[in-house]
Amino acid sequence: MSGHFEVFVDAYSHFRFRLVGPRGNTLLESGPYDDKQSIAIAIFDVRECAGTGLVEDHTKPAPRWSSASGPHSSPRRRSTPVAAPH
Repeated sequence: MSGHFEVFVDAYSHFRFRLVGPRGNTLLESGPYDDKQSIAIAIFDVRECAGTGLVEDHTKPAPRWSSASGPHSSPRRRSTPVAAPH
């Protein structure tokens, strides 16, 4: 089964839609719209753009770690001997 769009009215009486994935998870939820015609146009736009739209990464680059103080470095621990099973 493929995903689908659900149109609903929110608590403030605005029309909204959500895109639901094949497993029932919400992939996207729209902002508010004044009427169903606006929702239909927005859903059409999402359908047109989703298959061909480029991904633009607007996040900040991850910090670079030196090898001595990387994200997985921790204070040195003393190793404790473990007794072998008998």
